[in-house]
Amino acid sequence: MVIAFVSDTRSSVNTAWKWQTWQDLPYLTCNLLSQWSHGFFTRSFYPRSPEELTSILTSEAEVYRVKQVHGNCVLTPKEIKTGMQRESLEDNFPNADGIITEQTLQAIWVASADCTPLLMGDVKTGRVSAIHAGWRGTAQRIAPEAISRFLAMGSRLEDLRVAMGPAINGTVYQVTKTVAICIGESLVTDNPDKILTILENMPNSPVLSDAHPDRVRIDVRLVNLIQLLQLGLQEEQIAIAPYCTYQQPDYFFSFRRTQEKKVQWSGIISV
Repeated sequence: MVIAFVSDTRSSVNTAWKWQTWQDLPYLTCNLLSQWSHGFFTRSFYPRSPEELTSILTSEAEVYRVKQVHGNCVLTPKEIKTGMQRESLEDNFPNADGIITEQTLQAIWVASADCTPLLMGDVKTGRVSAIHAGWRGTAQRIAPEAISRFLAMGSRLEDLRVAMGPAINGTVYQVTKTVAICIGESLVTDNPDKILTILENMPNSPVLSDAHPDRVRIDVRLVNLIQLLQLGLQEEQIAIAPYCTYQQPDYFFSFRRTQEKKVQWSGIISV
């Protein structure tokens, strides 16, 4: 049963976020991650690669990415290298939707267009993680999976900071009730027949009504927030960008809006 109380992330203005520019092109940073070079880049940087974007943030770092498959696998750079050497892979990247660093100066990247990009960091060890959380990855609890890897590497919950970048807002993200139930199962462990009812009755519910009788609207970032709070993180350790990829076409690609397979990148560099 969900017992965590969360503030209304849909309407509040989050002062943790700042716009930066590179050659007059805009990207976002989060104050919670101020000790790391990082960025949630906008469509203005398309089609630059993670290697090119890393050079904007730092003069020297190893670059890592994965082939995103909407799952919950989180790999280290060593595991990425091992996978690339062991198998002949499409684009030479192993399947995963998250990366967690092992050493300093490792730049890790995820791509998104409506899905949620999460950048995480440990303020004591300097280790960082980058996560791609679509609804399927969220249903499979990829964010808690990343946290479990931090803890296995010696991190403490109180030292972690999490920033969720621009993604589709719950007020415009229409899904079938079947999808909403699948996502809701990541939060509600009892009463499986009443998952939607339980979610709808929560304070600041991640589920909103829709005019279509077989559909609802769901705030995937809010679901990720609740998952993290259930683990024991505090609200002040987490920031959610007050920007919607679907509603702000001047800044962000949105697959749901255009059906184009174009993405913006989000990345962070370990210290």
